[in-house]
Amino acid sequence: MKTSAFVIFLSVVITVYSLINFYIFIRGWQAIPSNSAFRKIYLIIFLFLVLSYIIGRVLERFWVSPVSEAFIWIGSFWLSAILYFVLIIIILDFTRLLNETTQFYPSFATFNYAGTKIIIFVFSVVMVSGLLFYGYINARTPKLTELKLSVNKKAGLIKDLNIVVASDIHLGTIVGHERFGHIVERINSLNPDLILLAGDIVDEDLGPVIRNNIGEHLLNLKSKYGVFGITGNHEYIGGAEAACNYLAEHGITMLRDTAVFVNESFYIAGREDKDIERFSGKKRKSLDKILTGADRSFPIIVMNHQPTEFDEAVKAGADLHLSGHTHHGQMWPLTYITDFVYELSVGYLKKSGTHFYVSSGAGTWGPPVRIGTTPEIVNIKLKFEQ
Repeated sequence: MKTSAFVIFLSVVITVYSLINFYIFIRGWQAIPSNSAFRKIYLIIFLFLVLSYIIGRVLERFWVSPVSEAFIWIGSFWLSAILYFVLIIIILDFTRLLNETTQFYPSFATFNYAGTKIIIFVFSVVMVSGLLFYGYINARTPKLTELKLSVNKKAGLIKDLNIVVASDIHLGTIVGHERFGHIVERINSLNPDLILLAGDIVDEDLGPVIRNNIGEHLLNLKSKYGVFGITGNHEYIGGAEAACNYLAEHGITMLRDTAVFVNESFYIAGREDKDIERFSGKKRKSLDKILTGADRSFPIIVMNHQPTEFDEAVKAGADLHLSGHTHHGQMWPLTYITDFVYELSVGYLKKSGTHFYVSSGAGTWGPPVRIGTTPEIVNIKLKFEQ
């Protein structure tokens, strides 16, 4: 990404982040009596929460340690808390304005307005804390999604293929050694013929992955025909070359605008992430060019991290197209945004004979919580025409 574009992007993000946090802060500040000593404590705690994620991310660039990880964990929870505090405040402000005309507030609330504000403040904190606790437990327990699909092509002597797909793991501080170890155990328990990692395998920074030796779990992935991966936007945010080299050193065959013919039976094509141009200035190949020289009478499996260009996949003769990226919003009501932006935000679609599946992802990015969405490992039983 060009320096000027990055500075503009960063400035916009910081400005929006600051304004949203100020909105939350001022509404909480107004709820605390002006003569209360708790106001100072509230100010200190609030500033700590707001700055934690930024401090943690800066620290891990040159000092990956329990200190940087603690800041990231605290700041990550705060990122999700922001969303739900804003929603609560918007609802409260709307009802307050509505009360100006309809006077529907009960008499005790208007009689003791200062006390009511404190009660609402405490209730909001408790409710958001409860949501985050639920979301954290939910995020750590990926479900198994099973699909049985047929492809109207022959695949040599292979009659069927047991595929396990995991996208958006985001290995790093949040999805670390223990959590990823459980994901690997779950994948291996399915006895896959083929393991496909559909992008965002690592988070922005490789430092925590290397420090905690998370790569040893990658070496434990077992399948008949191998483990294949592609780049996602987060590999590019953190440095695609370093990330791909690390993954390759730990047993992952990275497909970067390339296709491989597996067991003389089927093709796997892996596309570079769309953000390659934004971060490196390079352009990714078209799918048709990636498949140049391929015998398209054999089954073709395509991995494309961001769920776009479905028509291109159909035209190129893809039989199964796998994506991730969206997390299906990760936290409600952001699910509505991904549903609006993408033709398919999550789940299955068949289009002109091509099977499409967009995974909600096995891990999390940013907030270590999922509310209204569920992480998943996808098990596809692919049957070929005989």
